[in-house]
Amino acid sequence: MAASRHSADDLTGAYPNAHRLLWAGFMAILAAGVGFAIRGGILDNWVEQFGFTQEQVGKITGAGLSGFCFGIIIGGVIVDKIGYGKLVALALVGHVLSAVVTLGASSPDSAYQILFWGTFIFAFANGTLEAVANPLVATVFPNNRTHYLNILHASWPAGMVLGSVAGWYLDDKLHWDWKYQLALYLVPTVIYALMFLGQKFPKSEAAEKGASFVDMFRDVGILGAAVACFLLALFFGDILKDLSPANGATLGYILGGALLLGVAFMTRFSIGSLVLFILFITHALVGAVELGTDSWIQNITGNLFSSEQGKWLFIWTSSIMFALRFCAHFIETKLGLSPIGLLLVSAILAFVGLRFASGMDTFPAALAALGIYALGKTFFWPTMLAVVGDRFPQTGAVAMSIMGGIGMLSAGLIGGPGLGYCKDRFAGESLKATAPAVYEAYKSDTSSRFLNLPATEVFGLNGKMVAEARSAGESASEDQKTAIGADQKGDRLTLQADSYIPATMAAIYLGLLLYFQSVGGYKRVHMAS
Repeated sequence: MAASRHSADDLTGAYPNAHRLLWAGFMAILAAGVGFAIRGGILDNWVEQFGFTQEQVGKITGAGLSGFCFGIIIGGVIVDKIGYGKLVALALVGHVLSAVVTLGASSPDSAYQILFWGTFIFAFANGTLEAVANPLVATVFPNNRTHYLNILHASWPAGMVLGSVAGWYLDDKLHWDWKYQLALYLVPTVIYALMFLGQKFPKSEAAEKGASFVDMFRDVGILGAAVACFLLALFFGDILKDLSPANGATLGYILGGALLLGVAFMTRFSIGSLVLFILFITHALVGAVELGTDSWIQNITGNLFSSEQGKWLFIWTSSIMFALRFCAHFIETKLGLSPIGLLLVSAILAFVGLRFASGMDTFPAALAALGIYALGKTFFWPTMLAVVGDRFPQTGAVAMSIMGGIGMLSAGLIGGPGLGYCKDRFAGESLKATAPAVYEAYKSDTSSRFLNLPATEVFGLNGKMVAEARSAGESASEDQKTAIGADQKGDRLTLQADSYIPATMAAIYLGLLLYFQSVGGYKRVHMAS
C-alpha cells in the first residue's frame, strides 16, 4: 500500500492562478451541494403536496444525478476545443434555467414531469462545471492530484451542510415554501461566476502535447464506452418508456448500442485499457453507494428517528467528509497509503458503517454507525478521479469526465431509484406478511420496478398515507402504527442491501492493489514529449 514520495513543491500549483481556479471550482461544486441538500430536505414536502410514490421520488432525485452525466461527458469531450470559460457560462445558464423550470411546479398532474426535468437541468449544469473543475485542478496541480481533488470535492459536503442547515431553519422554523428554499442555490452560483470571471485557463497535458480527440479516446475504447453506453441505454429506455411503454427499453438499448458502435469506429475498434474499464465499473458502484445513499439517507434516518435527528445525522456525516477531504495529503504521505490502498480501506469502512446503520436503534448508535460510513465514503469520488489523472494523462479530460458521468448516471439510475425500489419492496413485503388487511389499505396504486424489469414489480406503501400516519403522532391508530413499523423495517433492510455495494468495491480494490504491486507499485504516468 506504499504511496509514492512527495516533495514540498507538490503543494504549489503549476500556474500562477492555480489556487484562484481551485477555489472557483470549489464554489461551483458547493452550489451543486447546496441544491442537492435542499432538495433532499424537501422530498417530504413533495410527497405530501403531490402524493408521489417512493419510486417517483427516487426517479426525481435520480434525474438530479443522471443529468449530470450529459453535462460532464459532453463537456469533457469538447472542453479542450472550446475552452473552460464557455463551459462555465453554459453551466451558469443551466443553473438559472433549472430554477425557472422547477419553481413552476404546482399541479399534481404535471408536477412529476416538471420536477424531473427541472432537476435534470440542474444536474446538467453541475456536470458541465465538473467537466471544467476536475481536469482543471488535475492540470494545475500535477504533482499532488489526490490531495487537491479531495480539497476541490470537500465543497460537496460543505454545500450539503449549508443547504441542510438553511433548509432546516427555513422549513421547520420559518415555514418557508419549498420553492424559496430551493432557490437559495443561486447565491453560490453568482459567486462562482464572479470568481471564474476574467481568469486565464491552461490546457490539459494531453492537449498541450497535441493529442487529438481520437488519441484521448483510445484508452477508453470499446470496453470503457460499453460501461457508459449501457447506463445511457437505461436512461434513454426510461425516458422513452413514457412515449412507448412496450418498446421504450428496447429503443434505449438500440440508442446505447449505436453510441458504442460510434466509439468503436472512431477509435478504429480499440479495445481500450482493461484497468480503466475496471475503474469505470467501480466508479459506477461509487456513484450508487455514495450519491445514491446520500439522496435517501436523510429521509431514512428521519423515518427511523425524527425528522430533526435525521437532519442532524445528515449534517454529521457531511461535516466528517468536509473535514477529512483536506487530509488526503497527510494520509497518503504520513500513513503510507497509495490512492488504491486508501480506496480499499474506505470501502471496508463504508461496508461496516452501513451494516451497523441497518440495526441502529438509538441516536448515539446512529452517530457511530453513520460516522463510520462517512469515514468510508469520504475519499471515494475524488481519489478515483486522481487515479485516472495519474495513470491515464493521455486521455486528457475525456476519461476523467466519462468516469464522473458514469458515477452520476449510476447514482441516478441505479442508486437513487434502486434504494427507493428496495424501500417499496421491503416495506410492502413486511406489512403484507404481518398485517395483510392493513397492507391492502395502505398499498400504493402505482407499482415499482427495478431497471424497468417486469419480474421485479412490487407494490409499496402509499407515501401520502404513511406521512399522515406519522403526523398523527401519539394519536395514531393501531393500523397507522403498524404501517409506520413496516415502513421503518423497509428502511433498515434497504441499508442492509446497500452495504453489499462497498463490499464488492473492496474486493475490486484489493485486486487492483495486487496488480499494481505486481508491476512495481503505483506510480504516476507522464506523457512523452
